[in-house]
Amino acid sequence: MKKNLNNKIALIVAVLVVCVWGIFGASSGFSGKDLTEGLTKRIHLGLDLKGGAHLILQVKVEEAVNAETNNTAARIQQDLKKASLTYSQVYVPDASKPQLIRVEGTATDSSSAVQTLLDSKYSNEYNMDSVSGNAWTLTMKPMVQAALEKKTVQQAIEALGDRVNALGVSEPVIQEYGLGANQILVELPGVENESDIEKIIQGTNRLEIHAVVGGPYKDEQEAAASLGGAIPAEDELKTFTGVMASGSDQQSVYVLNRQYIVGGQDFRSADPGIDANTGRKEVNFTLTNEAGDRFYDYTSKNVNHSMAIVMNDQIKSVANIESAIRDSGRITGSFSQDEVMALSKLLSTGALPASLSQLEKRFVGASLGADSINKGVTAAIVGVVVVMIFMLIYYKGSGINADLALFLNLLILLGIMGLSSALSGGANALTLTLPGIAGVILTIGMGVDSNVLIFERIREEVRAGKAPAAAVDQGFAHAWVTIVDTHVTTIVSAAFLFVFGTGPVKGFAVTLTIGLLANLFTAVFVSRVIFDAHLNRLKPGEPLSI
Repeated sequence: MKKNLNNKIALIVAVLVVCVWGIFGASSGFSGKDLTEGLTKRIHLGLDLKGGAHLILQVKVEEAVNAETNNTAARIQQDLKKASLTYSQVYVPDASKPQLIRVEGTATDSSSAVQTLLDSKYSNEYNMDSVSGNAWTLTMKPMVQAALEKKTVQQAIEALGDRVNALGVSEPVIQEYGLGANQILVELPGVENESDIEKIIQGTNRLEIHAVVGGPYKDEQEAAASLGGAIPAEDELKTFTGVMASGSDQQSVYVLNRQYIVGGQDFRSADPGIDANTGRKEVNFTLTNEAGDRFYDYTSKNVNHSMAIVMNDQIKSVANIESAIRDSGRITGSFSQDEVMALSKLLSTGALPASLSQLEKRFVGASLGADSINKGVTAAIVGVVVVMIFMLIYYKGSGINADLALFLNLLILLGIMGLSSALSGGANALTLTLPGIAGVILTIGMGVDSNVLIFERIREEVRAGKAPAAAVDQGFAHAWVTIVDTHVTTIVSAAFLFVFGTGPVKGFAVTLTIGLLANLFTAVFVSRVIFDAHLNRLKPGEPLSI
């Protein structure tokens, strides 16, 4: 029996050592300062404790819908040309209703062929109505539009997450905001000023490369006059501010094809650089394989034509296509150093499928977070001390057993949180929030409840006249089923909170679940080992102090 008990003690000591290492890490010393630094590095604090920024962003999903319909309009044009079917224009007639596409000017005698082509390729995504013998309206189906909008929000969350991680913000919360349509909740611990916010969410507009139809023109009137008095529906005007040799700025207007050649999502990587010949700042980029093939197909057919790099709805650079470009190139323009760095990060971490607008922005000050920590820790310490004193008074010598189990329970909980940081490098570490501290305190109560169930059962067995060893054995045998039942049902409830709750509620659920699992180990296993070790030291006939 003693050999088996020694193995159990060794297991408890091993768990204790691992948890202490998980909390404090490899501290350089054993002073209070060294241990405190180790603790703060391992235990990650949430926004409500550390302070930081809270944002609610609106995803402009209509931009993604508009981009999709423009892409579809371009494909329809290609299909009609390939089938040798004439048309005057294929365009999105109303920017406020981006789900609509108009096909106009087809020949009357080929209306049946046009109808067949549109039905065969686009009927799954669009409802089609024939306005007349030579015009059609395609309307994106509501289910398709809803799926596209949902996908846009998820892509925005993923792209924001990549960008925030690349900028070194630890423990961010980026998720869909359930209280508004197409909204994102962003919580950034440690970010406390406007400039940091701008660094994180700047460049949310799409970067695109468009074909240049005409320009430069001095103003919109001259641009329209060059095209017969009106800008075609498939084209658009964009402004470009170039730097003259004198150093002054000169604004001009270009007419661009509305359909982009490649967009932000087509870039695989990007790095800032400087043009060796001109000294101008540039971004060297690499496209995905699919986008590279598409870009090569376009540039090989349009040598000596111009293309424009558009960011933030303005032309940043106009370049002449000197030769075919496949999957790599460079963007050179009138960029500032901050713009080059931001553009590189934007392209490297993935462009957003639609731009964002801020609906709400507020900051949780570090002082408020510190106050929350102090009050939460004070509540936890006072609760633990009072409970420990009560257990010592009420259960006498056995109260020491309960206090040791309770202390180890808290140690395991904090140790697991610290280990999650050490093993994941901080990327997916568990985060302690104010509701999480409430979960810790609730865990203390559940731990005491488990000890009370066991100790009261042992008391009953002692009163029934059983020997201490038999009383302990029967007490654990009868109480552990109840303890497991209450803990499992509570863990199931916590699982539902985690699945359906928001960030703070999830923090409560995580700490509660870890604490309950630790409590099962300490109440059923550790307490029994302590009792068995004490029983081995009892003299024959000596009563159990309970």
